Amino acid sequence: MLGDREDAFGRMLLDALDGRRVVEIVERDDGFIDASATPLLYLSPFRRWPAHHRRAMRLVRGRVLDVGAGAGRVALHLQARGHDVVSIDVSPGAVEVCRRRGVRDARVCAIEDVDESLGRFDTIVLLGNNFGLFAGRAKAKRLLRRFHDLTSERGRILAETRDIYATEDPVHLAYQERNRSRGRMSGQIRLRIRYGLAATPWFDYLMVSRAELEELVEGTGWKLTRTIDSDDTYVAVLEKA
Repeated sequence: MLGDREDAFGRMLLDALDGRRVVEIVERDDGFIDASATPLLYLSPFRRWPAHHRRAMRLVRGRVLDVGAGAGRVALHLQARGHDVVSIDVSPGAVEVCRRRGVRDARVCAIEDVDESLGRFDTIVLLGNNFGLFAGRAKAKRLLRRFHDLTSERGRILAETRDIYATEDPVHLAYQERNRSRGRMSGQIRLRIRYGLAATPWFDYLMVSRAELEELVEGTGWKLTRTIDSDDTYVAVLEKA
């Protein structure tokens, strides 16, 4: 479990919930810094979600595992539609925000700790670029196989990611080349989140093209059946092969 000084993401969400103006700071291990108003989306009602997120929700069925729940927007929407949802996040602060907002089953749990104790699911949701939580090739294949075992025959995964090759920015292109030279996937980004005096531990966050995603799911029991596209990210729809 993250300590208080490590839970930058949770602190940010708690302040946002209390009405404070917050900015999400993401630091990459090459020194690149990105600041955004993403926390506004974490707390947004369904009508203000990006169109591809709203479209993805139409494909949710049965019992749901919401991975990387953040402030609980996915769970709250699906609860209102009558779904049984288990929400997990590695951030204790995020889980507290989920509970304060009315998420019925929110738990502090990392993606790698998901197991049969959570029960069986029909849909696993990883919105908000949370395909990234698969971290790298080996971990992604291992967890996809586990998710196959933990889902019903009609199991489905809805996972959002970004095609990192769709850029001409020399800073990002140099980072991709740096990754490849180290034997990493081009979009295997090492980063941390900062907020105030808090900073998360460094962690890998994976972004993939469609071709890379199709390669990752080979041999895991899943297949890519379609994508729901937007200007900068896409939601991959995975069905049991």
